[in-house]
Amino acid sequence: MRRSASKKTVQSNSTTASITFSATDLFRSASSKASSKEMERIDNLFYSYANRSSGIIDPEGIETLCSDMEGGHADVRILMLAWKMRAEKQGYFTLEEWRRGLKLLRADTVNKLKKVLLELEKEVKRPTNFVDFYTYAFRYCLTEEKQKSIDIESICQLLDLVLGSHFRAQVDYFIEYLKIQSDYKVINMDQWMGFYRFCNEISFPDLGNYDPELAWPLILDNFVEWMRAKMT
Repeated sequence: MRRSASKKTVQSNSTTASITFSATDLFRSASSKASSKEMERIDNLFYSYANRSSGIIDPEGIETLCSDMEGGHADVRILMLAWKMRAEKQGYFTLEEWRRGLKLLRADTVNKLKKVLLELEKEVKRPTNFVDFYTYAFRYCLTEEKQKSIDIESICQLLDLVLGSHFRAQVDYFIEYLKIQSDYKVINMDQWMGFYRFCNEISFPDLGNYDPELAWPLILDNFVEWMRAKMT
């Protein structure tokens, strides 16, 4: 009798395990199918904007995407989307980049993309993320091979787009200075990051804690000198 009971227990445990494994397999299968369907929709959305001959989304495709999302090509959210995709070339999205970004955002339609970009704005505004986004924005605008700097006109537009909503006064004055000065034709990464540090650390507009003896880019020394002259 004891042996029979033992066999029943083993059989019962085996049946339970089989049901458990079966349920797990079904869940995995359903999850895999759902993921596959989502990726298919992401791909279809990509090809609705991609250039047929090149197989990538080019500036014209991005302009159409912006129009569908009711935003301009200069909308900072498009730059945020490029950041999420880790897009390498300005004005172009490859299928791999598109998949990477939209899978992370869980967006497979334009309407979903519009909604998640509002959340992406909040994500970008977190201090650690914003530094990465600010750095990326500069690199994204390096359109030529071995290019290390960006012309003043483009920098002014980029500053307004990326930093304007965070440090309006500093950006406005710095843009004004950049447009009237004649010493610099381009801005490099060190100067770009230096201005972000300036905005975070220096009291404005009094500039009371700015010390030119510290390791600031020379262009910021000149900017502070111009600001102080302007304020007197």
